[in-house]
Amino acid sequence: MMKETWRWFGPNDSITLDKIVQAGATGIVTALHHVPTGECWSYDDICTIKQQIEDAGLTWSVVESVPVHNDIKTRTGNYKTYIQNYKQSLINLGKAGIEFVCYNFMPVVDWTRTNLNYKLDNKSYALRFEMSDFIAYDVFMLQRENATDDYTTEQLTKAKETFDRLSEEERQLLEENIIAGLPGGEGSYDRGSIKKAIGEFITLGTEGLRANLNAFLAEVIPVAAQSGVKMCIHPDDPPFSLFGLPRVVSTQDDARRILEAVPSPSNGLTLCAGSYGARCDNNLVDMANEFADRIYFVHLRNVIREADGSFYESEHLDGDNDMVGLIGALLDAEKRTGNQIPMRPDHGHLMADEIGADGVKPGYSYMGRLKGLAELRGVIHAYSALKQ
Repeated sequence: MMKETWRWFGPNDSITLDKIVQAGATGIVTALHHVPTGECWSYDDICTIKQQIEDAGLTWSVVESVPVHNDIKTRTGNYKTYIQNYKQSLINLGKAGIEFVCYNFMPVVDWTRTNLNYKLDNKSYALRFEMSDFIAYDVFMLQRENATDDYTTEQLTKAKETFDRLSEEERQLLEENIIAGLPGGEGSYDRGSIKKAIGEFITLGTEGLRANLNAFLAEVIPVAAQSGVKMCIHPDDPPFSLFGLPRVVSTQDDARRILEAVPSPSNGLTLCAGSYGARCDNNLVDMANEFADRIYFVHLRNVIREADGSFYESEHLDGDNDMVGLIGALLDAEKRTGNQIPMRPDHGHLMADEIGADGVKPGYSYMGRLKGLAELRGVIHAYSALKQ
């Protein structure tokens, strides 16, 4: 049966370890958030956080994440130093007994949403990616070079209408949502710095980025294997190009290529249902079946997709993805492989007393995730009972 885990943002998180125990989770998903991207994670720092978690009666189940510096993704600048730091971090994590490391290879922007408070019919609030809002920012605010080439006339017309309708305050909020960095991301940008970074990756292109990912894996996976660590790459979020940037972890074929590039048990996947599931051509049940022995971590969340690529975070069991079917496939995979897969509820809705409260991270409310975890737990227990 999958291990129930919870994303914790460290000692300063308003969701304390005691609250996580009350939620019923037994594993923690966290990182050394105070360490700058590219720097080495020391063994002592790892052990300090691990001890805090264990003192609360929990286990540190998954690292999410050891960020990959942009220099590694472009193989420029100080990338050799950053790769050596990454290797040492894996060695130190393995020494501390932490087995799973989630990471991503998204260029420039980490997970991206345009609206962090999308009001639902039940009066709770969800995260939303609105395509016309994003295009309005890309074309009319950021004014990225050649941005109009990436969109249709219909998209540009709708985006211009959106841009004209937004107040100056709403435009500023949109920019903050897109480039200022969301929880668990790897930093933030201003307009000048993001334009520069975008240009570098557009020049690199999809095949260049894929080659650099494969080169990174070829260097770090042997170290992970020797250290008893399994790497599990997180998909692009959303799983399509933003700002004209290349994407290499968006589809089932992308995942297959990654596993084939370095065929080691330490080279695995994070199956994020919401990220992969934001594309209608990704069949999550098929992915769970095909990659059963290489799925080491699961984010269980759901989305409602719209025709233009927009989507919002739905109820965990009520979206466009077959969550019940996916959970069944994952539980069957556990039986076949003998591996227990850590899972966590992801991007819970903002609801009840947390609406308007200070310190609630977008997508990481306590009550929304508590509700999601309870629903997912019910499916897991019901399926397991039926299979006995």
